[in-house]
Amino acid sequence: MKQQYNDRKPKFHNNFSDKKEQDKDFIFGLRPVIEAIEADKTIDKIFIQNALQGEIYIELKALLSKHGIRPNYVPVEKLNRFTRKNHQGVVAFISDVPFYKIEDVLPQIFEAGKTPFLLMLDRLTDVRNFGAICRTAECVGVDAIIIPEKGASPINSDAIKTSAGAIYNIKICKEKNLAHTVDFLQQSGITVFAATEKAQKLIYDVNFSEPCVIVMGNEETGISKEVLHHADEKIKLPIEGKTQSLNVSVACGAILYEAIRQKISTL
Repeated sequence: MKQQYNDRKPKFHNNFSDKKEQDKDFIFGLRPVIEAIEADKTIDKIFIQNALQGEIYIELKALLSKHGIRPNYVPVEKLNRFTRKNHQGVVAFISDVPFYKIEDVLPQIFEAGKTPFLLMLDRLTDVRNFGAICRTAECVGVDAIIIPEKGASPINSDAIKTSAGAIYNIKICKEKNLAHTVDFLQQSGITVFAATEKAQKLIYDVNFSEPCVIVMGNEETGISKEVLHHADEKIKLPIEGKTQSLNVSVACGAILYEAIRQKISTL
């Protein structure tokens, strides 16, 4: 059902057919999207029709660049799956959750006298996995969760519900390039632990009590080669049964709780 707002407010939709991009609200149309950005709405994702032209599009493009928002250029057929209304070649998804940059968040953690405890999710796509991980991460005191701008799970009502609202209590940092983010963290004194079944070390054989970030990968393909290559340590959980893998949210929970056990034991 479309919700119509008066005056110059953006148009919002709640129902559409593309299940891979479910979100709480989305808006469409060149001018409504421009107005949403100018009103400081948090843009989760924005899709623009390939080869779109025109003066208003040029205005939108400049605004996106000013705010550091990276659009996804797609065929018109994809936009038509979101809405059959006149989208004018633009559909944007709005999130209730604000996004941060790790280069702004990390100094705040140090200034507060805390030992940085970070989590990076490399292209995690399932919204319920994401929500469950956020809930666990907030419970154990993770300072921030880092996700990529592209290829990540949408932060929608399902993710918020699964997190039991924990998403509102933890900073979510969206970054353009996770490998570059890993480099920045390492230069800032953060040890990078990558969780992979190909690792030799168990999670009990490393030191999580130091400033660190734990990296979890995509449900199907794991951590990208580029990010994995930059990691300081590769770690894994012990698997004794015939099933050789765990759900990513379960595995993440086990690792986070080992990390917090170590942190508590050093107090």
